[in-house]
Amino acid sequence: MTINPVFTNAKPLAARDARQQFEDDVVAGLSAPQKFLSAKYFYDAAGSDLFEAITRQPEYYPTRTELGILDTKGAEIAALLPTRANLVELGSGSTVKVRRLLVHRPDLAAYVPVDVSETFLHSEAEALAADFPNLAIAPVAADFTRAFTLPDGLSHDAVAGFFPGSTIGNFEPPQATHLLAHFGRVLGLGATLIVGVDLVKDKAVLDAAYDDAAGVTAAFNRNLLVRIERELGAVLDVEGFSHRAFFNEEASRIEMHLVSGRSQTIRLAGRTFAFAEGETIHTENSYKYTLESFRTLAVAAGWTPQAAWTDAEGLFSIHALTRA
Repeated sequence: MTINPVFTNAKPLAARDARQQFEDDVVAGLSAPQKFLSAKYFYDAAGSDLFEAITRQPEYYPTRTELGILDTKGAEIAALLPTRANLVELGSGSTVKVRRLLVHRPDLAAYVPVDVSETFLHSEAEALAADFPNLAIAPVAADFTRAFTLPDGLSHDAVAGFFPGSTIGNFEPPQATHLLAHFGRVLGLGATLIVGVDLVKDKAVLDAAYDDAAGVTAAFNRNLLVRIERELGAVLDVEGFSHRAFFNEEASRIEMHLVSGRSQTIRLAGRTFAFAEGETIHTENSYKYTLESFRTLAVAAGWTPQAAWTDAEGLFSIHALTRA
């Protein structure tokens, strides 16, 4: 099964440019007073596999809860997509969620998955093409947080976006507002956007979800250091750092950190970055919203809330937004 060849500019990222950007971002993060690494670099092939394993852990409720909403409300959600829409999934990863919409909308003009992990992106696109042979599929290897171009050959019909998984929570609220506005520019006027958003809940439930007993999230977090060592030639001790995750109630966010177990250094790009025992690298935030606080965020970004769906326990939500 091959992917529809009509699309001509679904180009891969320039490997040299991507590597340099990765190095620049790591150097900038390790130079900050509170050292940090961008969460977008979690998702190389190994990181994507580890995240899929996280979603199967009993403590990790977001994926199974969002899938449950898509299973029970998928027809309602899909009905809000415009006729003959070109559906763009931002940060697509696995196609397990978008399949819940595609089964209800065989009339879609095209599916455009956008993801920075090129190998995983194309393998998922090939698998989807085998199951939906009449659907035009145009994978785009790109960082969805930056400007990118939709493929040539898309029909002139409406464009819709799909942004599941509560990835929006990985951004500081001002950045999340900027990101939603960026999506509006990419998708264009008249677009519909379907967004998954995690909700505020009991702290114990949140803490356990991001620090599973099997240690999969810990391996996922440390894989950032594995990537830096392997791809950038850094000199570091991966095992010298441990995983820490907790819910910061005042900021309404989960924080993930890599904690230095001793005084040590990371050497990269001709520079040395020193760590004291207990010093951390802040690797991820995951903000939790109420239904109303997310609607307020969406409006500030130029979107109009149309509908929202939650599970029976109120753990997770899916929102439909439109851009006039």
